[in-house]
Amino acid sequence: MDLSGFTLGIEEEFQTIDPVTRELRSHMSRIVDEGQVKLQEQVKAEMHQAVVEVGTVICKNIQEAREDVINLRRYVIEIADKVDLKIASSGTHPFSHWADQAITPNPRYDQIVEELQEAARSNLIFGLHVHVGIPSREVGVQIINVARYFLPHIFALSTNSPFWEGRNTGYKSFRTKVFDKFPRTGLPESFTSAIEYEQYLDLLIKTGCIDNGKKIWWDMRLHPFFETVEFRICDVQMRVEETIALAAVMQAIVVKLYKLMSSNLSFRMYGKPLINENKWRAARYGIDGKLIDFGKQEEVPTKALIYELIDFVDDVVDHLGSREEVEYLIKMMEQGTGADRQLKVYQETNDFKAVVDYIIGETAAGLW
Repeated sequence: MDLSGFTLGIEEEFQTIDPVTRELRSHMSRIVDEGQVKLQEQVKAEMHQAVVEVGTVICKNIQEAREDVINLRRYVIEIADKVDLKIASSGTHPFSHWADQAITPNPRYDQIVEELQEAARSNLIFGLHVHVGIPSREVGVQIINVARYFLPHIFALSTNSPFWEGRNTGYKSFRTKVFDKFPRTGLPESFTSAIEYEQYLDLLIKTGCIDNGKKIWWDMRLHPFFETVEFRICDVQMRVEETIALAAVMQAIVVKLYKLMSSNLSFRMYGKPLINENKWRAARYGIDGKLIDFGKQEEVPTKALIYELIDFVDDVVDHLGSREEVEYLIKMMEQGTGADRQLKVYQETNDFKAVVDYIIGETAAGLW
């Protein structure tokens, strides 16, 4: 099977932090402006001025993706240091309040705020988006229909936002609860074909609901402009190794499902209401809870289902050259997710600033 088309692209959204107060602080476009001199559109502003987004080029394999992710993090951290800021990688800031953060001047953001009001202004969250190349949009739709089942497994591993506005939320990922206020979020719908999906988009555009498909903010979507499926469910990760492991397993899932389709086989497709039950459990408990095994119709420890996922993609990871990266998921389960580690620091220190310092340190770990 030719795997050259299953390319990777990784986007990470970072916090810009005041090194004294440890609060979010606007970078006033200085990081983006300098970054774009060298990296053009690989460094972007986001709706809030305390957010910087970086994105890799199209990568042929996970090794190229790792190199680009490391280089981007390193470069953004170096630019931030020049303007007396720090870079932190967490799905939410532990204690800064969204109302204190300025919106980036931009007609697109102005329109979103005008339409969504407080839901947009309070959407101060930080995600990881991974694009996986696909042979065609028809294949992409069919893969998404089935891959939805695995989104809670991946999401549980990625949980990295336990705090919100100076409170322990009780969730391992509160980021998703904040984003739920937006329309067209959450798990994707299923579609019988790419044509049906395009008709859905056309209707929304025709009736003024959206101006283009980028305002479909589902946890996984067929990208409106690129030949990719885009995983959007994950919190941004503290460590590069975590980002790369999640990207590797996403790519492996897509390739495994395509391999089954090519052999006229498939994985069972489950309905959105059932998968939503697992997504809620993943947000609440991370990897320490239980998910529902719908085939067995019983609760199973989340970690056991993640091991099953690793086994499921075992026959494609060597072809992709990503065995080491996918097996890093085991280490993530052993050392705890970002949320687990943030909570541990807070329990030991009772100090949100110490949590921010920990996130900053983890964000730069292994880059030099």
